[in-house]
Amino acid sequence: MPTIDDAVTALRGEVDRRGLLRCGAWAGAGVLWTLRGGMAGAALLGEAGCATAGADEARVRNLSFVQISDTHIGFNRPANPNPGDTLRQTIAKIKALPQTPDFILHTGDITHTSTPEQFDNAHGMLQDLAIPIHFVPGEHDTQDEGGGREYLARFGQGTRGDGWYSFDIGGAHFIALVNVVHLNPGGLGSLGADQIQWLRDDVAHLPASTPIIVFAHMPLWAVYPQWGWGTEDASVALAALQRFGSVTVLNGHIHQVQQKVEGNITFYTARSTAYPQPAPGAASSPGPLTVPADQLPGMIGMRSVRVHRGDASLAVIDQTLRT
Repeated sequence: MPTIDDAVTALRGEVDRRGLLRCGAWAGAGVLWTLRGGMAGAALLGEAGCATAGADEARVRNLSFVQISDTHIGFNRPANPNPGDTLRQTIAKIKALPQTPDFILHTGDITHTSTPEQFDNAHGMLQDLAIPIHFVPGEHDTQDEGGGREYLARFGQGTRGDGWYSFDIGGAHFIALVNVVHLNPGGLGSLGADQIQWLRDDVAHLPASTPIIVFAHMPLWAVYPQWGWGTEDASVALAALQRFGSVTVLNGHIHQVQQKVEGNITFYTARSTAYPQPAPGAASSPGPLTVPADQLPGMIGMRSVRVHRGDASLAVIDQTLRT
């Protein structure tokens, strides 16, 4: 499993290569992402933000958004008897930001068992943010008899197929992919031929300089295939993005922070707002990791990585809901 030092080394090389991160944080409770000069980066929830953009960057509108994931509303087992409470804590952190984000990305598992009541409860809590939210489903959101009908009825308006779509804002192109409806044996995600062809068509008209941000639920790289932590046909889909200079891929599902840099593509997974899962291979199987109640806030907190302009060194800071 990658260590913090490995992540810092990989990120330092990536920052030196193309300045991906202007300042950054990975948050278990939420990740504030920013675009400066058209490049994707991240900022620590609850702090004032990044260094002032230079003259070249000033020509591009700065954009910030927050990623949350795996809220699992309806879950009521010992790992977290009340995930609604930890979601409300996350919402409070977002509302306390000195600058309101342009929107939220929710990277799936909004609910735990896809019931109408769970969707309604989650929607009611998230409405308190009063800013746009872009969703993708997790496998826990597609357990109803319609295989995702409840999710699509609430969050799938204007999407294609099982809920994929794209949008442009702040000079960047955002692509929402769905890899949880047609799971492979062993639990690996799948995008399918129709969605991959749509992706190719979707980006065909874009110049190679366009920053691309992809978000989906299951990782689009092989984090730990033994547990189904990956997407079988991800490499076929991502081949359509090889010509772009800046591609960022955001996922959830594994309830912990992992990162990987592969060519022009930087992958990040986010922690859950509900409960942790074991590190890859650290248990006999994945699933909710139960810890003493007083330790839970320390397991679903934040991990920040900050890059200061003009300073090649990175600061890695862990924050939790306890701090």
